[in-house]
Order: sequence, then structure tokens, then C-alpha cells
Amino acid sequence: MSAEQVSSLCEQLVKAVTVIMDPASTQRYRLEALKFCEEFKEKCPICVPCGLKLAEKTQTAIVRHFGLQILEHVVKFRWNNMPRLEKVYLKNNVMGLISSGTQSILEEESHIKDVLSRIVVEMIKREWPQHWPDMLKELDTLSKQGETQTELVMFILLRLAEDVVTFQTLPTQRRRDIQQTLTQNMEKIFSFLLTTLQQNVNKYRRMKADLGQEPKAQANCRVGIAALNTLAGYIDWVALSHITADNCKLLEMLCLLLNEPELQIGAAECLLIAVSRKGKLEDRKPLMVLFGDVAMHYILSAAQTADGEGLVEKHYVFLKRLCQVLCALGSQLCALLGSDSDVETPTNFGKYLDSFLAFTTHPSQFLRSSTQITWGALFRHEVLSRDPLLLAMIPKYLRASMTNLVKVGFPSKTDSPSCEYSRFDFDSDEDFNAFFNSFRAQQGEVMRMACRLDPRTGFQMAGEWLKYQLTAPVDTGPMNSKTGEGLCSIFSPSFVQWDAMTFFSESVISQMFRTLDKDEIPVNDGIDLLQLVLSFETKDPLILSCVLTNVSALFPFVTYRPEYLPQVLSKLFASVTFEVIEESKFVMSVQAPRTRAVKNVRRHACSSIIKMCRDYPQLVLPNFEMLYNHVKQLLSNELLLTQMEKCALMEALVLISNQFKDYERQKAFLEELMAPVASLWLSTEMQRVLSDPEAFISYVGADNKIADPVLEDPSGLNRSRISFCVYTILGVVKRARWPVATEEAKAGGFLVGYMPSGSPIYRNPCTEQVLKLLDNLLALIRTHNNLYMPEMVAKLGETFAKALDMLEVEKNAILGLPQPLLELYDSPVYKTVLERMQGFFCTLYDNCFHILGNAGPSMQQDFYTVEGLATQLLSSAFVNLNNIPDYRLRPMLRVFVKPLVLSCPPEYYETLVCPMLGPLFTYLHVRLSQKWQVINQRSMLCEDDSADDNPESQEMLEEQLVRLLTREVMDLITVCCVSKKGAEHNTSATVDGDDDEVMATEVTAPASAELTELGKCLMKQEDVCTALLITAYTSLSWKDTLSCQRTTTQLCWPLLKQVLPGNLLPDAVSWFFTSVLKGLQTHGQHDGCMAALVHLAFQIYEALRPRYAELKAVMEQIPDIQRESLEQFESKLLNPTLQKVADKRRKDHFKRLITGCIGKPLGEQFRKEVHIRNLPSLFKKVKPSLETDVLENEDGEGLTALFEP
Repeated sequence: MSAEQVSSLCEQLVKAVTVIMDPASTQRYRLEALKFCEEFKEKCPICVPCGLKLAEKTQTAIVRHFGLQILEHVVKFRWNNMPRLEKVYLKNNVMGLISSGTQSILEEESHIKDVLSRIVVEMIKREWPQHWPDMLKELDTLSKQGETQTELVMFILLRLAEDVVTFQTLPTQRRRDIQQTLTQNMEKIFSFLLTTLQQNVNKYRRMKADLGQEPKAQANCRVGIAALNTLAGYIDWVALSHITADNCKLLEMLCLLLNEPELQIGAAECLLIAVSRKGKLEDRKPLMVLFGDVAMHYILSAAQTADGEGLVEKHYVFLKRLCQVLCALGSQLCALLGSDSDVETPTNFGKYLDSFLAFTTHPSQFLRSSTQITWGALFRHEVLSRDPLLLAMIPKYLRASMTNLVKVGFPSKTDSPSCEYSRFDFDSDEDFNAFFNSFRAQQGEVMRMACRLDPRTGFQMAGEWLKYQLTAPVDTGPMNSKTGEGLCSIFSPSFVQWDAMTFFSESVISQMFRTLDKDEIPVNDGIDLLQLVLSFETKDPLILSCVLTNVSALFPFVTYRPEYLPQVLSKLFASVTFEVIEESKFVMSVQAPRTRAVKNVRRHACSSIIKMCRDYPQLVLPNFEMLYNHVKQLLSNELLLTQMEKCALMEALVLISNQFKDYERQKAFLEELMAPVASLWLSTEMQRVLSDPEAFISYVGADNKIADPVLEDPSGLNRSRISFCVYTILGVVKRARWPVATEEAKAGGFLVGYMPSGSPIYRNPCTEQVLKLLDNLLALIRTHNNLYMPEMVAKLGETFAKALDMLEVEKNAILGLPQPLLELYDSPVYKTVLERMQGFFCTLYDNCFHILGNAGPSMQQDFYTVEGLATQLLSSAFVNLNNIPDYRLRPMLRVFVKPLVLSCPPEYYETLVCPMLGPLFTYLHVRLSQKWQVINQRSMLCEDDSADDNPESQEMLEEQLVRLLTREVMDLITVCCVSKKGAEHNTSATVDGDDDEVMATEVTAPASAELTELGKCLMKQEDVCTALLITAYTSLSWKDTLSCQRTTTQLCWPLLKQVLPGNLLPDAVSWFFTSVLKGLQTHGQHDGCMAALVHLAFQIYEALRPRYAELKAVMEQIPDIQRESLEQFESKLLNPTLQKVADKRRKDHFKRLITGCIGKPLGEQFRKEVHIRNLPSLFKKVKPSLETDVLENEDGEGLTALFEP
């Protein structure tokens, strides 16, 4: 290798690098240059001299960086094959570069410093401590040369800790060697870091006053920052004794540095990490020194200074850190202070609370929210919650909450000091809104805890605020609501105050009722407030909504003074028919579309009535007649209420009728209540409409072409009649029940006998009424399903071509798009007759299935014994499924099939459930397989889809729907077959687009994962059994991680275990095993899925390999499988005489065997592997001295001389 060779190669490399980095280069030219550089790194034998030449100080920064990158590449990928002398040569030269090969600390580029420290760390990872025992000494010597070298040494130590401890990017044995050696030397390392920090800070403080010394001061400051960053990388994991050594010298220094503007953020970071440490309580006690006078003084003065300098980003970041430090201090205090501990409440606890309150009252909404969890912990704490200082803080905290609950601080506005801070913290108003809603919920929790300690204060404050709000003039602010002139929008000053006050009073009053004894409740005050609220009149829908919430919050007082109930009912009923005067000016064929705010008030009033009847039925019962007459009056006018409102009121009546506790009386009432529905529903006209798709389309007006789609809707009334019937049936089925107490049920005539098991059989007073309407309901469901047939879709009128499509709201929910803030309240609810039609079809479809889903739990044996029920359901709910879109199939499975199956008594499994689920599961498997095939093909080739306006989002929507449908189906199968724990399943898959669910990483299938009776019943039928197994195992390679993980952990093994005793075909066994391996290929990159799938593959192999040699053949096809290792595993598995190795070790061995088929994340698929060799073990049984250990390396060469400086 001659010098000329190196020089000419370097010239070419410099040209190539210049081309790559020159913005003016052409694409082709740049690619050629890049290829030349990459090939040089991979193949050239003289990389080291070239790299060193390019890294010389005389070159430009870009070229030097490239030179150092070459050296890093050599260490990472060629080190294992380099001759010893070349390693020594490279190492000495790199140390030389640190010593004298870089510009001074203030001039050198940070990316050069970074790559230089990386090279050293890569060498350390390969050679320290065994072959490079003096590494720490060398770094120490380098640091004595000056600031430039010290900073680089800091970078090296930090990078080393990150790679070894934080990211653990090296093989286990090397990691252990290095971490153990670091730990052994930690006292030296820590004192080195502290000394470096202290010396540089002292110099910096001395010199910064002298302008002539400015550069020197800056250099010391840079080293100080680097030392703090490095400390932050160690404080997290070193033994706590190092942090608290020498009378907590480190913590003291960090507190002092909080008042040093250039170093304060780094110091706060270190302090935060130290104070957040977990570990033995005994070891954490010294951290309480931070509650001492000195530390408190520095922390508080730093906070005041930073806050006093206005909003500067740097100071604001520092304030956030300080706030976190105080939060962590609070958590440590709560952990250390207990009834059985000798730690006492610190003398400065009051000072601490004051400063903490200052953060809770800071204009920044983010800072306010950061303090909530700690307040909660303090209010909950067994010792501190009794501390007079904390109790004295409660009124102040509640006062602060009154301000903090007011929703101001939108980044786009300027109506509050918080806005300026929000612009730092949030990208958009939607972002802020989402944050604020969760912040408010959190405050609610903490306020309730505070009120548990002091219920009266909270109630008193709520009363004052409520009185104030009731008398305050309305300020609508600059923005007028679209609902009407002079009304609030959701941003109006009056509304945000009302909204906050309402939330406050609701939280505080509910807690007071839970905390105080009955005779301690301030009934008179409560009733006074209630009267004020009831007599308050407003025409503003947003404010009225708040008023209604306050009525509900104060309602428990009525249980002490029932004479006020009629007034409450009058108030609520007046709000059910609430209109804004403006709205009725429109003259239309249909009523004016109400705005969302008005619609909300009416809904709110209805749900308040329902809630009252549900929670206080005994209280309302004496006023039943009054209630009934109110409702009859409202129902007599067909246009006064929407169908939903009518039904809500009827539901309330049904809830009260449950209190009759008299079967005949309740049955007669329900008959009377449902008479109008029955006569409409069973009329010849309606029968014709419900059973013929074409007649149905015409009746609801979906075949018309409409000239003015906003104003004209001739068939609106027809649609509302159908809706009214369906809503009513649903309300009655959902709400009518027999008494809970068996004695009362018996006395009232509800009990009809006992099951063989001894459990009582009840009858529902609504059964007779509902069952006579069932035939037409099933006819409507059949008709609705048939609307999706292509020939029927073709009959929809021009205006209504998309009437059966999804609503925009549903689409947005599935795609996870946020709703624009203002529109939520201000836009009319349905804008066009098409949207009204879409809403009608969507709600109708859902409600029909809700009725069927509720029928089982409600009417029990009377429903399950309906003659030929299975056939009737199959010929209605399950017809034409091929044409029914995913977004309609999902709710059907969730709201109808699942509850029907879950509440079905075992005696009807054979007659009803199996005949229904068998064909359904077979169909769902075929459907999902086809959908996933399309998705997989689509991801392979990009289709040209010009039909849609926006094919991408359409594809995304379809794909997300297939995912959600898959989850629904797998959940249904799991519920039917595996565990009867309804609670677990009811929550799953209810959220649209719940992709962000955190993946669990624990694996073992629940021990109780046995088949249910229904599961066994289904598995007895061969076709159903096949469909279930194939669906479960095929779904493992569908691209939905959540579904894969649930299916793997809950379903696959119990199903397979059921068929193990039979004679499985070898091909089938191979297929099950291969399906799991395919799942690993698809989902191996996700830890949770990977662990669960490996466990399942291991279970299958262990259970079936002794009977089926075919499984070994499958194993042999795994890429890169080590044959000897496989043979070893096999011999242990098949030899029953051998003692079984521990389960974990067998599983680890198995996992290593199948590594070849575990999928990797895209970012790692094409990454070049780095191989770091293990060095002779430091963990010898008999510990020889380090010197002899170093001599015995794998090549047997004496390497003591390696890396001597």
C-alpha cells in the first residue's frame, strides 16, 4: 500500500463526497458517486489509511465526517477479521484524533464530535475490559489535555452507557462484562464526572464576568453541559449510594446549578432522574434532603426567576422540568412516608405545597395539568391526607380548579394568557381540545378526592359559583352562534364559565353525597340551590344544557323533600320540547333542521328523565299518573318530538312501571302504551311495506328524485312512523323487567317455575306485546338485507343513490379523523334529505338488531322457544349476506348475535344456536379470507382505481373495516367457544379504529382457557369444527396484530386441544403448525404477537411431534435452521426417559430454531448485521486475576500488549 495509492483514492473519494452533497448534482451523477463510496467501504483493503487521511484537520467538515464514517464502518463490520497490529494502529490513531486531531471545542462541528465518540465506543464494545484494561485511564489522561478532549470523553462515556444499559445493543455476555466492569469502577467514574462538572462550573463562573475571557468561559460551560448530559445517562441506573454519597453532594450541586441559566435545564434533567428513582425505600430515604431549607430555597428561587422573565421557550422548558421535579418529589414523599416508617413529614412541607400550588395556578394549561396526579396522590395518602397543612390547602386547590376548569387557551386565540403557552405545546385547536378534555376529567377525579377530605367546603364553593352564574349577564363574545342571534357559541365567555361551573358542581356534589352521613347533608342549602336553578329561565340552548346538568346534580336533595319532584319534572318536560324562537320562523314541508345544540338540550332532558326514573324509581312512582299524562300529551302531536325523544319518554314510563311489582297491572299498562304502535305496525298497509323491498323503498321515499334536497322531503313522515315503531319496541324490550327480589317476583305473579338446576324462571310482562310484533320485525330485517341486492340498489332514486352508504361521521370515526370543533354544536343535524335518509337506514338497521339482541335477556325462555326461531332468523337476519357491506355486518354480529348467544340457556344450544352459528361461521371464514386476499394483493401491486374521487382514503377505509370486522368475528368465536367471562369481551373491539391498543407482551394462555359447553357443542359438528379451526389458524397471518394476538392467546390452543384425541390427518397437523409459522412471518416484528405465537408453535410441536414425524419436515424447511440443534431438540423431546429440561430453556431452544421465519420490522430487514464476538469470560468459577484472564483469548495469542498507549 503506497502513499500515492492512498492519495489518489482519497482524491476520488473527496470528489464523490462533494458530488453527493452538492444540491446541484444530477440524480444519476449522485447515485454513481454514492455507489462508489459504498463499494469502497465494503471492499477496499486500505480503508483505514484512507479514512485517517480524510479525517485530517485540514479537510472540510463534510470530508472529515466521511473519513470518520469509514473508520466507524471498519470497526463495526471488519474488526473480527483484522490483524492485531492493524487494530492497535487504528485505535492509537483514533485516540490521537481526540488528542490533537479536532478543532477547538467551540469551533468543531457537533457531528464530527459525535462520530468520533462513536468509533471509540464501538472499539470499547469489542475489547474492554479483557483486552483493553487501561481504557478508563487513557480517557482520564486525555481529559487532562483541555476542554476539547474532556467534552469528547464525556460523549464517549455517555454513548457507552446508552448502548450498554439503555438500548442494550450488544450480545448478552459482552453487555454483562461491560456493565459489571462499569459498576465495579463506578466510584471512580462518578467522582471523575463530578470533579469535571465542578471544576468547569467554577471556572465558568469566574470567567463569565470578564469579557476578555468570554471564549474560555464558553468552553467551560460546554464541558459543564456535556458533564450534566453524561450524568443523566448514569443516574438512572447506578446504585443509589453513588447519587447520595458524600452527604448528597451531587444533589446539592444540581440544586445550585438550577440558578445558572446556561446549565439549569441539564441540572433539572439530572435532578428529575435522581428524584424519580425507584428501589428499596431504605436507599431512597436520603433523597428527602431535597425537602431541606437549602434545596427548597434554590428550587423555588429558580422557578420564580424563570417565570418572572416572561414566556421564553428556554425558560418555559426549564419550568416544565422543575414542575416534574416537584411532582417526583411528592411521589417520593408519598412512598417513604407511611404508618410504619420512621420518615417524618418534612418541616418544609408547607413551603413545598405553596410552590406546587404556584404551578397549579400558572397560566400554562400544560403545567397546570402536570400537577394533578401528584395532588391526587397527596389527597389519597394515609398520613398526609390528615396533615393540617394539606387540609388547609384544599380550599386553595379547589379555588384554583375553578379557574382551571374554564376551557380557555386555544392556540389560535388570544382571549387568555394561556393561549401564548398553548402555542408552544399544541399544534392545533383540536389537539388542545383533546388534551383539555382529558385534563378536565383528571381534575374531576382529584377534586372528588379533595372533597372526600372536606366535603362541605367544596359544596359551599359550588353553591356560591352557581348563584353567581345564575345572576351574571350573558356575554356571547365576538362570535355569534349559528343557532340564533344573541346566543352563545361554545367559545363564548358565558358558556365556558357555565360549563366549568357545571362540571365543578357535579363533581363536588356527587362526592358530598357519598362522603357525608344522611343526617349531615345540608338539605336546606341544597333545596335552595335547586329552587334557584328551577326558576332560572334561558333561551340559550348551550346554557340550558348546563342548567339541566345542575338539576340532575342537585336531584338527590329531592329524596329528602319529595314535594319538589313535580317542579323538577315540569322543568325537564319543558326542555324536552325546547325550540329556539328563530328556528320556527322557517316555513317548510318538514320541520326546520334543529342545530346540534338544540337537539342536545332535548336529548339531555330526555336522558335526565330516564336517569331519574332508573335511579330513583321509588321516588317517582307516586307521581306516575302525572308523568304518564305529560307524556300522552306530548305524544298526541305527531310532529312535536322526534321518534327518539318519544321513545325516551316511553322508556322512562316503562322503568317506573317496573315498580308496580304486579305482573297483570304492568302487562295491562304496556299493552295500553304499545297500542298505537301495534295498530300501526300490524296494519295491512305496513305489512305490505315491510315485506316487499320495492314497496319499502317507495314508502320511505328513496325512489324519488328530489329537486330541492334541503327543503323537500315528502316521505319524511312515513319514515318517522317506521322509526317510531322500532324505537318503541326496542325501548320496551330493553327496559321492562321483573322484580329483582325473588319474593317480590313471586308475589307479583312473575315467577312461572324453576329450572332443573333450581334457578327461577321469570316471565316478562312485555312478552305478549313484543312477540306479536316479531313477524313483521323479521320481515323488515329481511327486506332491509335485500335492499343491498344490486337490482334493488338500482331502484333507488337519483338523489338517493348513496342512501345505503356509511354516514360521514361513521367514516371519520373509523379513520380516526377528529371532528372540527365548532361544527359539533352549530351545524344543523342533517343537512340534506340524502343524509336524513342515510341516518334513517343506519339507525333502523342497528335498532332492529338491538331488539333481537335484547330479546333473549329480556324474554328468556319465551323468546328461545318461539316456534322455528332458528329457521326464522336464518331466513331474515342472515339472508343476502354476500351483498351486505362490512360496516353493516359488524353491528349485526355485535349487537345481535353475541348477546343472543351469551344469554341463551344451554338447553337451546342444539335447537337454536348450533343451527344458526354453523352456517354463519362457515360463511364468515370464506368472506374474511377473500377480503384479506384482496388486501394482500393490493399491497403487492398498486391498482389503478380512477372510479372514486379519493381512492386512497376509500382503500384505507375498506381495509380498516376489514380489520374491525375481523376483530368482531374473532371476538364472537372466542366468546362462543372459550371463556364465559362476558366482562372481558364486552369491552373488546367496541371502539372504532382501536388500533392503538397497547399490545400485551405476556404470553401464557389463561389457565382457564377451556371450551365452554357451547364450544363443545359446536366442535361436535364436523363442518362447524372445521370452519372454526380454519378461521382461527388462517387469521394468524392476516395483517391485524390485535386480532392475531387475541386469537393466539385465547382461542387457537383450546380449539386444537379439543380435537387432539381424535385422529388428525398428518396434512392437517402440518397445516396448523405452518399457519402459526406464517403468522410469525407476518407479525414477528411485534413483541406481543411474537411471544404468543412462539408459545403456540411450541405447544403444538411438543404435543404433536411424538405422533407426527411430518412436523419435523416442516421444521427442516425453515430458512437457516441449524440441523444439529434441531436433532438435539428432537432427541430430548422424543426420549421420555430423559429428565425434562426446564420449560423456559426448552422454549428458548425452540425459539432459536425457528428464528428464520420470525418476521422483522421493515427497518431491519435489509440492515447489515453487526457481529460482536464474546471475549474470555469474566465470570470464571474460580476468579483468576485479570492479567491471566486476558492472556487466554480465543486465538491463544498473548494479547496483554494489545492497546497499550
